[in-house]
Amino acid sequence: MTNESYLANPCRMSSIPLWKTRVMTLPNSMKIVHDADFDESMLRQYIDETYFRLIHTLQISTSFTLPEHFSFCSLSVAEYAAHINDCYENLHITSDELQMYQKHSVYCPDLWLAVKDDRTGRIAASGIGEFDSEIGEGVLEWIQVSDYCRGLGIGSCVVQELLLRMKGKAKFATVSGQSNNSTNPEALYRKCGFVGNDIWHILSER
Repeated sequence: MTNESYLANPCRMSSIPLWKTRVMTLPNSMKIVHDADFDESMLRQYIDETYFRLIHTLQISTSFTLPEHFSFCSLSVAEYAAHINDCYENLHITSDELQMYQKHSVYCPDLWLAVKDDRTGRIAASGIGEFDSEIGEGVLEWIQVSDYCRGLGIGSCVVQELLLRMKGKAKFATVSGQSNNSTNPEALYRKCGFVGNDIWHILSER
């Protein structure tokens, strides 16, 4: 896939950011197909999990504020890993795995941030973004909010702060996530200005 073909329609051309297509190898037991190319007959051989992929033009304002008693902060890699693991029931990432993110060409330290509860010192939310300078793509990779403070608008603030930090250097931003996730991350991203209707099927052999 060329830069030009990808940039023509990023979310339709690939289920993942362009840089990942050049470093990842798909196992033989998996297939990834766009919803337009998906056929129900594939379910006889594969287990299907669907993911949305959305895009943002980075036309944003700065009219957002964290709730009272919350503030942005930075964390150690171990603290990021611990918070991610606290926010997901069926996922575990190690500090070493997360450390590898900082060795990627798209690593941008300004796009790693967290939100703490100033009253208790607890981490309320965290987010990790990436920036591909070759094509000008910003990517939201990990966005999570602790259970005890969901519904306060903190997730939106994390997303918008990351987008604001991307603005001026990135031409656009993308994000993806599980379509059927109980926390409904797609609604959060659309609330923050992401658009699109691309659905990708991750098919794993039965």
